[in-house]
Amino acid sequence: MATALIVLAAGQGTRMNSDLPKVLHELGGLPLFAHALASGASLAPERAVLVAGHGAQAVTKAAATLDAEVEVVIQAEQLGTAHAVDQARAALTDFSGDAFVLYGDTPFIRPETLEAMAEARAGGADVVVLGFEADDPGRYGRLVMNGQELLRIVEFKDASDDERAITLCNSGVLAADTELLFELIAAVSNENASGEYYLTDIVGVARDRGLRAEAVTCAEAETLGINTRAELAAAEAQFQAMKRDEALENGVTLVARDSVFFAADTVIGRDAIIEPNVVFGPGVTVESGARIRAFSHLEGCHVSRGAVIGPYARLRPGAELAEGAKVGNFVEIKNAVIDTGAKVNHLSYIGDAFVGEAANIGAGTITCNYDGVFKHHTHIGANTFIGSDTMLVAPVTVGDGAMTATGTVVTEDIEPGAMAIGRARQSNKDGFATKLFEKLRALKAAQKGH
Repeated sequence: MATALIVLAAGQGTRMNSDLPKVLHELGGLPLFAHALASGASLAPERAVLVAGHGAQAVTKAAATLDAEVEVVIQAEQLGTAHAVDQARAALTDFSGDAFVLYGDTPFIRPETLEAMAEARAGGADVVVLGFEADDPGRYGRLVMNGQELLRIVEFKDASDDERAITLCNSGVLAADTELLFELIAAVSNENASGEYYLTDIVGVARDRGLRAEAVTCAEAETLGINTRAELAAAEAQFQAMKRDEALENGVTLVARDSVFFAADTVIGRDAIIEPNVVFGPGVTVESGARIRAFSHLEGCHVSRGAVIGPYARLRPGAELAEGAKVGNFVEIKNAVIDTGAKVNHLSYIGDAFVGEAANIGAGTITCNYDGVFKHHTHIGANTFIGSDTMLVAPVTVGDGAMTATGTVVTEDIEPGAMAIGRARQSNKDGFATKLFEKLRALKAAQKGH
């Protein structure tokens, strides 16, 4: 059965006390709504529609950065969840299959849960709703059941005392045939305490038409919605705990488990060692047997088997480290390849560059890659030796086996096997330091006398 995702992301999120749309606040380095899309990816959806409202332009821009194909539609007025879903009607006019409604501020729905809902649909349920047993039902909507069959969903505001005593609550997530979903929504009214069009009312409409509704249940933790900064912080803690557990189960060593922070898409191979206080931004892959030393920050990079990073290193987007490469303390790598066995061990910046196999980059080396308008490339060949405090003014090429003298400013290509020396000649002036200090001390004493 073909599947479409409809992710509701139109709310302003006033309780976040932020100018940023709620769904753009980040969890694990990705906007909240991206987690809902990631959960739904297990269903191999043919279409994904994001319903935006407040800050729609920013949400649309963020959606465009994702790997998945996402169509953004706008809910200009917030008239309830059924009205929000209805904004996807035009986008899915030509679609035939099931639609799953997810929420951009509910990031922890597991793929297995959505697959259970798909199984319920395949088993004959016309509408499938996701519910959970709540420790404190509070103001959640209640699921009124008759055995396996879902009779109706009652919003807390409209519930009787008996209905409020029910602990099986509504997550808001549901699935139905797409055409049927929009037919049911068309029959929903706003005659309720809030004057809104509730998506939950489609269950009653479906039953009135002789259709079957069922509920699938999940753990309450999966349904955690984020409405405040405190809830976002709690969600981040929950997310990090999950990622750390996953890393340990996959054979990764975390020397100080609770000090390591992951992004949603971090991939780390078995037998990699992660030392304390390491932060992974989005887009990082670390292969088996690599070591990330303490206080390093990585994003948008690939670290191959046996490479060693840090301590206090920064790998930025486009950094590619081959097997056995070493990047040491206070080194920054950006959009550069560090080839097999090459070393950049101390206090250096390598950007927009290629560093060849077994090259050694001395302390304080900088690739001067930016002229204020354009970025330029530096090529450093295999088995080169770059002396400390070398400035490589790009675009420039250092041939295989070449070297630079300490303190050299390289502005021209260096042939293979050659040595470049580009620094001012040293001149020593006998006795000058002694005379200078005597003069300065006398001047200081005279100033104190006044």
